[in-house]
Amino acid sequence: MTYKTFTLTLLALAAALPLAAQAEGGLSTSFNVGAVSDYRYRGISQTRLKPALQGGVDLSHPSGFYLGAWASTVRWVKDLEGDAGVEVDVYGGYKGELAKGLGYDVGVLGYVYPSNKLATSANTTELYGALSFGPATLKYSHAVTDTFGNTDSKNSFYLDASASFDLGGGWMLAPHLGYQKIKGPFGDAATYTDGSLTLSKDFSGLVPSIALVATDADKAFYVPGPAGNSTKFLGRSAVVLGVKYSF
Repeated sequence: MTYKTFTLTLLALAAALPLAAQAEGGLSTSFNVGAVSDYRYRGISQTRLKPALQGGVDLSHPSGFYLGAWASTVRWVKDLEGDAGVEVDVYGGYKGELAKGLGYDVGVLGYVYPSNKLATSANTTELYGALSFGPATLKYSHAVTDTFGNTDSKNSFYLDASASFDLGGGWMLAPHLGYQKIKGPFGDAATYTDGSLTLSKDFSGLVPSIALVATDADKAFYVPGPAGNSTKFLGRSAVVLGVKYSF
């Protein structure tokens, strides 16, 4: 899938939202801003184990259609001698129920690193599908482009099992286990498993969190690029603190 096709897909979803709005009622919009002590994505630090600022906007409709955008500061592209200090995620999809209590979610997600200038672009597009039952969710994401700058890595995929348990009083506990398969010449070194356990508390939209994060990623492969001037393992076990405000 080219970025032209990706853009057309999102435009089609955007066109469907107002049509759905006419049929079933209005759209809802929400915003979020936050910060983390280390931006971990699929267990790997995107910020060389440093803090990140983040924020996003979501547009949804009762019919099930949704669109959104989210951004975070990153360091890994510049560490590889590229030219992007921010990641912008743009996504759209549809969610609903297959049966009582059995939900589904399908969509497309584009990770954009503006002007990243890497030999293999960091920009990545994934198609995803998820099933949820009660607190548990199983999600599959399939890359239809090269994956996060890895050469010839189209058709890489990520399998994600997670849950979200309501402990009462605004407390939530979220375990997660994921498997990242990278295709191509670096596949053996780049493929890994990650896990996390996150505890959060909702104070009327302000949500602080603490997460334990770990991976079995290759310690020689997942290090900052030459411009990072560091040999720190980006997938090492860590405690990550975060805070997010939604409105």
